Amino acid sequence: MGPTIETERLILRPIDMEADFEGYCEIMADEDTVRYIGGKTMPPPMVWRTMATVLGHHHTRGYSFLSVIEKATGAWVGRVGPWYPHGWPAPEIGWTIHPGHTRKGYASEAGKACLDYVFNDLGWEKVIHVIHPENHASMKTAEKIGSRKIGEIDGLEGIIDETCFIYGQDRA
Repeated sequence: MGPTIETERLILRPIDMEADFEGYCEIMADEDTVRYIGGKTMPPPMVWRTMATVLGHHHTRGYSFLSVIEKATGAWVGRVGPWYPHGWPAPEIGWTIHPGHTRKGYASEAGKACLDYVFNDLGWEKVIHVIHPENHASMKTAEKIGSRKIGEIDGLEGIIDETCFIYGQDRA
């Protein structure tokens, strides 16, 4: 269910509930990782539900986050991909990288591949990234893939009460 996309160092493939569960649990239990994506760590039963939501999003919209796999080791690196849940201001490409794989450029490498996918295969005309104002690493990732700050949103109902920045770009 969904595409498989290859980059120089990565394979982006559909979420696999069995193979990816442990990695998902690790990122969702890491306070530094989740502080900008809802702010709360999750126990395994909630992680499972979150993964099921991602799969349901794909069923509903026809696309969703993809698991990112490091080609050299087969390690699960994180999730990156298109996302457009109810209440979001526009279709987004988002990223969450496992703390053991940050600062390697994987988010921007996978993000660029997803840009090509949403513009060329899904036919999107624009894409956004909703970014917490303290998440400087995510802002740098957005800029590396060609996005710029285009506005702000006063929270996302049920997700975050704080103002967030919106980065984005139009189809070239």
